[in-house]
Amino acid sequence: MPTNRVLLYSHDTFGLGHLRRSSAIARRLVEHNPDLAVLIVTGSPVVGRFTFPEGVDHIRLPGVTKLPDGNYTAESLNLSIDDVTEIRSSLLLSAAKSFHPDLVIVDKEPTGFRGEMLPTLAYLRAEGSTRLVLGLRDVLDAPDVLLQEWIRKDALQAMEDFYDAIWIYGPEAVYNPLQGLPLSAKTAAKVSYTGYLPRPNGTRAASPIDEPYILVTPGGGGDGTALINWVISAYETDPTLAPRAFIVFGPFLDKEAKVAFDERILALAPRVEAIDFHTRMEELQHHATGVVAMGGYNTFCEILSANKPAIIAPRKRPRMEQYIRAAAAQKLGLARMLDPDEDGHDPAVMAEAIRGLCHQPPPGAARLPGLLDGMDRIVTLFTALLHGDTSCPLA
Repeated sequence: MPTNRVLLYSHDTFGLGHLRRSSAIARRLVEHNPDLAVLIVTGSPVVGRFTFPEGVDHIRLPGVTKLPDGNYTAESLNLSIDDVTEIRSSLLLSAAKSFHPDLVIVDKEPTGFRGEMLPTLAYLRAEGSTRLVLGLRDVLDAPDVLLQEWIRKDALQAMEDFYDAIWIYGPEAVYNPLQGLPLSAKTAAKVSYTGYLPRPNGTRAASPIDEPYILVTPGGGGDGTALINWVISAYETDPTLAPRAFIVFGPFLDKEAKVAFDERILALAPRVEAIDFHTRMEELQHHATGVVAMGGYNTFCEILSANKPAIIAPRKRPRMEQYIRAAAAQKLGLARMLDPDEDGHDPAVMAEAIRGLCHQPPPGAARLPGLLDGMDRIVTLFTALLHGDTSCPLA
C-alpha cells in the first residue's frame, strides 16, 4: 500500500506559534499512522532546535523579519523582501511538485506570507489529487481588523476557490474566529471546529526545581519584556511572595532586556530563576503550581492540557488575539486575566494574583465539553478527507 504524504505549511516570520502547532499535529498524525510521511515547510529560524519523530522532516524557507513599522525585511539575505518572497514561493511550489502530497494543511494564512502560497495552491487544485485544508487557531484578531486584512490579501476568495476544508483549532463555545466575515455558503460549509490541541503530559520528566514554583512564559519572548518585568517587579517589591518563579525567556527575547533581567534575577535568587528556552514546555507545566503567561495559542493549549490554574496578561498590539482569548477564558472560568492597560503593571496586582493561584480553580473545573478534543478530531477529519469525504460532519 503506498505511503500517504502530508505537507504542512507554516510561514513563521517571527515567534514559535505556527511551527509548534504544525509540529504537534504532525506528531499526532504519525502516531495514528506510522507509515505516514509528513513534511513541514516553515520559515521559523529555530526549527533546527526541534526534534521530530520518525516519519516527519522539515524544509526551512529563507527567513524574514517584521520591522517596527509593520513592513518586512529579509532576515539574513541581502535581498529585497520581494526577492526573498519569490524564492520562498518557488521553494514551496518545488516541494509540492516533488513531494506529491495527498493532503496539505496551511496554517493561519490562506494565501501564505505575502501571497507566497498562491502558486502552490493553484497548481495543486489544477492537478486535482491533493486535498487542501486551512487550519485556523481559535482567535485571529478583532473582526473589523481581520476583515480589512483578508480583503487586502484576497484571503476570502482563496478560502472559497482552493480549500476543501477549514479546521478551527478550538471549541465553538469559546470563540468564532470568522465572525464578521462575509463568508459564502460554500465556504461556511467547509468549517469544522476541532477543540483545542492537547499536548503530551510531562509526567516522565523530573522537576527542574525541588520546591513548588510557578512557570512564567511569554511564549517566543519577542514581545514578552512587559510580562517578565511585571513578574520580577512583583518579587522585588514583595520579599514574602511565594512560591518561587521559574521564567522561560523564549528564544526571541531582546538581548539587552535579557541582560538587565538576568542581573535583577540574580539579586532575587533563589526565589526567581530563568532559562532561555525549552523545547518541551509541557514538562515544566506539569510540575508547576500554576502558570503566568501572555496567552498565545500554544501556551494556552499547554495550560489546558496540564490543567493548571493560570494568570494571563495578554498583549493588545499588534493584534487583539491574546486579549480576546484571555477575556473568553476568564468568562468561561478557564483562567484569570490581568489587563495591563487597566492594572497598569502594578507589582502589587501581580503579587496578589500569584498568591491566589493556589486557590484558583484549574481549567478542568469549568467542564467545557470537547475542550481538548482537537487531535482526535483532526485524525477523524484527516481520515475522512483521505477517503474522499470533504464534508465530514461534526461528531
